[in-house]
Amino acid sequence: MFQKGRSINVFMLAMINVAALVNIANISVSAKYGFASIFFIIVSSFGFFIPIALISAELATGWPQRGGVYIWVKEALGDNFGFLAIWLQWIENVIWYPTALSFAAVSFAYIFDPTLAQNKTFIMISIIVVFWLSTIVNFFGMTISGWISTICAMFGTILPGVLIIVLAGLWLLLGNPSQIVFSKKTFFPDFNSISQFALISGVLMSLSGLEMSAVHAKEVKNPKKNYPISILISAIIIITIVSFGALSIAIVIPSGNIELPAGAIEAMASFFRAYNFPKLTSVVAFFITIGALGMISTWTIGPIKGMYATAEHGDLPIVLQKLNKYQAPVNLLVLQAIIVTILAFVFLLTPTISSSYWILLNLTAHLYQFMYILMFISAIVLRYKKPNVERAYKIPFKNVGMWVVGSIGIIGTTFALIVGYIPPTQIAGFNTLSYEIFLIGGTIIFLIIPFIIRYFRKPAWQIHHKKMKDEIKR
Repeated sequence: MFQKGRSINVFMLAMINVAALVNIANISVSAKYGFASIFFIIVSSFGFFIPIALISAELATGWPQRGGVYIWVKEALGDNFGFLAIWLQWIENVIWYPTALSFAAVSFAYIFDPTLAQNKTFIMISIIVVFWLSTIVNFFGMTISGWISTICAMFGTILPGVLIIVLAGLWLLLGNPSQIVFSKKTFFPDFNSISQFALISGVLMSLSGLEMSAVHAKEVKNPKKNYPISILISAIIIITIVSFGALSIAIVIPSGNIELPAGAIEAMASFFRAYNFPKLTSVVAFFITIGALGMISTWTIGPIKGMYATAEHGDLPIVLQKLNKYQAPVNLLVLQAIIVTILAFVFLLTPTISSSYWILLNLTAHLYQFMYILMFISAIVLRYKKPNVERAYKIPFKNVGMWVVGSIGIIGTTFALIVGYIPPTQIAGFNTLSYEIFLIGGTIIFLIIPFIIRYFRKPAWQIHHKKMKDEIKR
């Protein structure tokens, strides 16, 4: 049953994964670790990235229905946790949007006036204006935003990521000084200081999202053999770009001076000044801005489609089920834009742009990590609850293999979740009490909301959705 319609080869799927995950905005977080960033990226890859890749592939090929993680967790743990999982996948993206847009705003500032990159009002207004524009674009469906994001992913994300690595390589080859020391001592973090690990959530965010592309696993020729190969290829490319990208920033900018989210563009500006090509900074900043906007264009509607899939099962209030003539869920899009607008004010209320960026990124990571824990648990449960469901790709070594992979993912994610509540020493401007209240309070609130929605769930919600589908068919 899985052979029909397969058309994706190993290389194609690897490139889909690279395009989905490579995000130079988050590389600045890893760069703050200096040479130790390589240690954290390697550990995160084996304790987080690889388990996600393997488990999401098995789940996607066993349950290829629209809805992704919603269906997977629902099948394993029931309706309440299924809705919680898709809610977390959606809301973490909503909280992440201001961080991605702040990166776009900072990059845009370097085209005209780099001083604007430190202007909190400029960042906040840019976030609000651009996201509402992206929301309006997505009112017209995926036809417009689809081709925009395809172009932007290549020219605005992958190419600048490669460029910064090349510039750093030239920097060292020409004998310029490095801000980091390459030694065994600097490779490992200080294991006696737990706060040294506080930024690991940001490292994990650089390796998150593979479950979104895992839906293509069922289209791979001979997935049992080829899917792991494609994962290996994409893992090598992604880890290489993230690792060397982080080092490239840390080589030219001292750890304490790396700004979030401006680290990547600041590093390139430093390289171009040293090479007597300062005007090239504006050119690269333009392409980075385009890449960030293209990514937002895609992700504005992407997670919403998963959330909207819950309407078929009666989990979405009627007011949020409305579709326009382009089949875009307009009320969900508007709700999302309103939340982003409120979150944008964090950039005015915190002492620095770096602290604003980090606290939002960290809350995003925490919610995402809860979703991943649900996914890991579900994968193990489904081996026993649904053993006869055919999976085109299956983690080897039977249930023992699943227990090993799932447990590694759960342990790694839980560790990052716990240490993420500690204020990082690498970022200044945090009041410990305010930091904890925002993170813990935000986590609790966003974990409770889906259960409240489920509590007030009514049969009319599912009936209304069925009527809408029948009208569309006519």
